[in-house]
This record gives sequence, C-alpha cells and structure tokens, in this order.
Amino acid sequence: MWKSLLLLILMPAAQATEGLPRSTSPANAQVYIISPRDGETVKGDVTVRFGLRGMGVAPAGIDMVGTGHHHLLIDVAPLPPMDKPLPKNDQYLHFGAGQTETTLKLAPGKHSLQLVLGDKLHIPHDPPVLSEKISITVE
Repeated sequence: MWKSLLLLILMPAAQATEGLPRSTSPANAQVYIISPRDGETVKGDVTVRFGLRGMGVAPAGIDMVGTGHHHLLIDVAPLPPMDKPLPKNDQYLHFGAGQTETTLKLAPGKHSLQLVLGDKLHIPHDPPVLSEKISITVE
C-alpha cells in the first residue's frame, strides 16, 4: 500500500497510475445524495449529505475490500476518466477522512452536484460507483 502511495507522490501523473489495479465494486453498490433534493432551491450555505449502500466507507489510504470514500463533483461536465485518480480542486472535493457530509458556500445560481466513490488511491471503482447528478439553485 505505501509503495503505491509513494508512487503517486513521486511520479508524474501519467506514469503514476500505470499498473495500479482498480478496486472492484459489488453490483449492488450505490452512492447517492440524501440532501439537498434534485431541483431544490436553497438559501445561503448548502449542507450536502452523502448516502451509500452495498459498500462501506474507509479513509483514503486504507486498503479494505468493499470500501471507498466520497468525492463530490460540483458543476463538472463531462466526467473525468474513471481509471485515474480524481482531480482535487474547487470542483472535485475529496473526503478522504471518511466524511459523509459537508457544508458548501456556493455562488448564487444553478449548480450540479454528483458523488463518485473512490478507492484508497482516489481512483473510482470498477465499475464506477456514481450518484445521479442533481441540480440545485442557490439564492
């Protein structure tokens, strides 16, 4: 495990994922957004609660079969490659400590939210465990 993490730190991104196996996900695995609801209009800060069925939550770096951690994609289209570590920036939020909710400060307007479960190295599972993309409006 530590050798894989060290590779990700020391090698260029294009080489870092070569040869790293992807974690598999069970056929019944499902990640979803509990709240807010699709189409909801919210005022001020937005608390997003994550749901997961058929798998467990484990922090990044922990190699445990059937687990992963959440990544929240904000206003992302199209989806990134599902065989590489997810980016980390203002549109790709990582919850590597195993968090299951967050509070966001979003600009007024329409926004899309989607969850992706990542493995110990932030790589989506095979097959990917993705939520439905929802739209919210912030006033």
